[in-house]
Amino acid sequence: MNKKDVIESLKKARKDAKKRNFSQTVELVINFRGLNLKNSDQQLDFYLPIKHPWKKMKICGFVGAELLEQSKKAFDKTIFSDEFQKYKDPKVIKKLAREYDYFVAQANLMPQVATAFGRFLGPVGKMPNPKAGCIVPPNANLETVKQKLNNMISIKVKTIPLYQLGMGKEESKDDEIAEDIMSIYDQVIHHLPGEKQNIKSVYVKLTMGKSIKVE
Repeated sequence: MNKKDVIESLKKARKDAKKRNFSQTVELVINFRGLNLKNSDQQLDFYLPIKHPWKKMKICGFVGAELLEQSKKAFDKTIFSDEFQKYKDPKVIKKLAREYDYFVAQANLMPQVATAFGRFLGPVGKMPNPKAGCIVPPNANLETVKQKLNNMISIKVKTIPLYQLGMGKEESKDDEIAEDIMSIYDQVIHHLPGEKQNIKSVYVKLTMGKSIKVE
């Protein structure tokens, strides 16, 4: 697979998709083969920066007094440590998990975060993750953390041999989408035990359009 092939497939996907009264999302779909996902060593779970992020990530901060003002300025929502005990309703925490892409926690508060929110954020993969830089010291620069997270995607393949991700909108440039797809593809291969042998197929599509195979 090369960038030229990806661009050709993107053009075909656009041509084949019916025009809708909303801006459709351009999606990447990677199907895998030969992976034993019951073996954690063959699962994928990593984060990757991309050059052309197409949407702003929604971030919630779990912080103490040291980072309170910074968090209010940098993040979309801030939950102060003194407020953790108020979050007892599972419906409220589940709603939080749906609304926010990343949760950032002050490192010394992680035990309280795990106690108050872990039961609901953990199963959906939303607990503050050190791999993504989401567990920070009390003197962190949260603006820098926000910028990093806004340029990052999560690659997780743990239960079914498929990865699907929105890569842009209809109005996004094919060249930029293709560049990010190639970056994802190269990193995914690097993390697979059999490299290209574990890739069954790669498709691109618009939300309501047909899946177009990338040859």
